[in-house]
Amino acid sequence: MRRKGDLPEKICAQCGRPFAWRKKWERVWDEVRYCSDRCRAEARRGRGVAPADAEGPDPAPG
Repeated sequence: MRRKGDLPEKICAQCGRPFAWRKKWERVWDEVRYCSDRCRAEARRGRGVAPADAEGPDPAPG
């Protein structure tokens, strides 16, 4: 039996998070680009997810 850590991983094209192989993707693993239906739908809508540190400049002090 395989351990979860031994499964292949990819990086989601939409959110940039790593995700692991799933049994339901067994036959299409080479075509899988997104970690979830939500990421796939947002990619179709053209919405990019910005990293947390790219929200904008910090407010001016004082």
